Amino acid sequence: MSGIRVLLSFVASMTIAVPAHAGMELVQEHCARCHAIAKTGDSPLADAPPFREIAQRYPAESLAESLAEGIVTGHAEMPEFVFSPGEVGQLVDYFASLAKDD
Repeated sequence: MSGIRVLLSFVASMTIAVPAHAGMELVQEHCARCHAIAKTGDSPLADAPPFREIAQRYPAESLAESLAEGIVTGHAEMPEFVFSPGEVGQLVDYFASLAKDD
């Protein structure tokens, strides 16, 4: 019986890890050319805040509405992004992973 619990625990942990990984793929594709997307490093565009700072400033769940409606900023360098509900969930999980202390 304990072997089954270990297996289920492992599967559950893998399921939880997938969204953050999928979110990482999204930010690499759409955001990394301007923003630092990891827990360390500088943003390629000096005025673009590192995502770890955004994750510390705003609870990840509070970003969901903005991500779903479309991120728009006051400067021309940032394109508008609109994400599907599934992608929003992946991105929220990714931002939450940045806010965690390892």
